This record gives sequence, structure tokens and C-alpha cells, in this order.
Amino acid sequence: MYKYCISIIVMTFNRPTNVYFIPPQKSGVAPGVGFLFVSLFLGWWGLPWGPIYTIGNIANVLKGGKDVTGEILAQINQNDPEYGVGNTYNIPGQTSNSDNSSNVYNIPTSENNSGNTYNIPR
Repeated sequence: MYKYCISIIVMTFNRPTNVYFIPPQKSGVAPGVGFLFVSLFLGWWGLPWGPIYTIGNIANVLKGGKDVTGEILAQINQNDPEYGVGNTYNIPGQTSNSDNSSNVYNIPTSENNSGNTYNIPR
């Protein structure tokens, strides 16, 4: 996640961006370059916070942004207590008929939960 700021004379808006997925072995700087330029060109105008936020946001982008992986995983675990327990998600409780039942999501094809299921490998 990155931050950018936009200033209008006496008001400075310091905003976070959306969360970006950065694959392993990839640079975290590249997705934030646009936000770096937004802060650089539009952020420093407001006094007194514009220059302060601009410098901080540029440093944040050059460090690769803020890593929020832990917070996202904690949110997943909080909202889904079965996360990480067992090897399957059975939605809504059906079991798989395949031999590879430990690695599938079982999603019913109809609203009445009868009939076939889509076995989607993880």
C-alpha cells in the first residue's frame, strides 16, 4: 500500500492507495511510481504539511510501500474461523466425489444445493 498527497494552498490531503499485490522477487517500487509523481508535483504546495507529507510519501514509495500482508491475513482469519483448518472448503457443506477431495472447493451449481458441484482445484 502506498500514500500520496495533494495540496491546495492551506489544505493538504494525505491519502492511502488501494492494496497492491506484489509477487515475490518483484520490486515494490514500480507500482508506486505514479503516486510518487502525484505527491512530488501536487503535494508540496500546502503549508505547513505539504512538504512534510510529500517527503514522507516519496520515502514510502522508494521503500516499496507499506507491507500490509499481516493485517490482511489477520482479517481473513478473523472473518473466516475455518481458514487454515483442514484442507477443504465445502460450500455449503457438500463433499466432493473425486479422489482428490482434499484439494478442492465444492461450490454447488444450483440454489437448492442439489445436483453436481464444480470441483475447483486450489
